[in-house]
Order: sequence, then C-alpha cells, then structure tokens
Amino acid sequence: MPEKQEIFTLLNGRVQMERSIYNPTSDAVWLAAFVHTNAKIKTVLDVGIGTGGVSLCLMTHLPDIEVTGIDISDDMLEYCKINADLNHREIKLINQDILKWSTPERFDLVITNPPFFWGTPAKHNAHHNTDLQSWIKRSGARVTSNGYFCTIVDANCADLVISSLRSKAFGEIQVFPLFGAKNTAERILIRARNGCKTGATFHRGLSMNNDAILRNGLTIDALLSTLDMK
Repeated sequence: MPEKQEIFTLLNGRVQMERSIYNPTSDAVWLAAFVHTNAKIKTVLDVGIGTGGVSLCLMTHLPDIEVTGIDISDDMLEYCKINADLNHREIKLINQDILKWSTPERFDLVITNPPFFWGTPAKHNAHHNTDLQSWIKRSGARVTSNGYFCTIVDANCADLVISSLRSKAFGEIQVFPLFGAKNTAERILIRARNGCKTGATFHRGLSMNNDAILRNGLTIDALLSTLDMK
C-alpha cells in the first residue's frame, strides 16, 4: 500500500494540515462555514481546538480575526502550532481544561466541536466522555454580550445543546441539519446569540457531501442566498 502523505488539505487546498494523532474531518469545514460572516467578529475562542482544523478553515472566511485556542492536550496544541505555521496564521494557544479554566476574558465568537461521543476513547482522546452540557455552558460563558456561539454535534444530542444555551440566555438559535446516507440527520450545526430573546429557526439542511461547502469554500449563508432557501 502507498504511504500516507505527511500533508493533507481542506477546502480544496486552502488549508494545509500535517497528518498527526488527530486529523480533522468535514465537521471542521462545516462548523467554520456556519459562522455568521456578516457579524462584527474580531475575537474568536476555539474550545477544544485540537490540531486547528476549525480555526484554520474559519480564517479563510474571516482572515482578520484574532483566534485563541484552548485544549487540554499538549500534543494537540503542539500540532496546532505546526499547522498554524504551515498556513502562515497566528493562533494564541492555551493549555487548559475549559471546564476548569478561570478567566474574565470574553470573545465575539466562541466555536467548538465538542466531545459528544461516549465509549472507549481513541488514542487522541478527542470527542469522548465529557459532560456536554457543562462544556456548552462553560464555553457559552466566554461569549460577549450580543456575541455568537457556534457548534456542531451528533444529531442525538442536539437537544442537550439547545437546552444548555437557553439556560444561559442565548437566543436567535439557528439549527441546521446535515444529512449523510440516512433519511435522518447525522450532524446538527447550532448557532446562537448571547442576550437575544428571539426564538429558534430550523433550516431544511444540506447533504454532508456538498461540494460548494467542502471544496469551493462557500459559507452556508452564502450558499443559502444563492439557493434562496432561507
């Protein structure tokens, strides 16, 4: 069998990643694409940044943002620094557990691809065995007034995320399903605004294999405007 390449790419080559202990999937691309690019976003916190896939994709859409990434894993952060350098990006990295991190700092946007699976963890220990509601609440607490929170989760735990956001005074909740081979959604994108009382909007969703997002690098807002699906 041929050896795996040391470098792989996302967004049709716009983002380069070194193959490592954890390689981002299309979830990272979708999450970055769901961020509200027309909002006034300057500072971003990526909770559980891992090897940097979400943030590096987001910086292709919003190149002037200031990104801070937090992760409990030294190994993940080491690879994240390598990937940031590979893409000529600056990311401030913090080695902390979001469930224990104490800081007064808040951000215009908090993004997270949280640990939503339970079971025997993989070697990289990502996406496993964490109190999801606590993760969402602690992440949401870092959002500025009128700022945004954005996440992607497995469809079977979307209700936990929405209820957690509601309990922390988030509104204007946008729920966007992603479909694979099944007739039911596999992933759910969720975006919400801090301190907003507006209710939830449920979109019809898209295929997880949509080339306009995964290869052409469109944001979801841009794609929906062309399809007149809003």
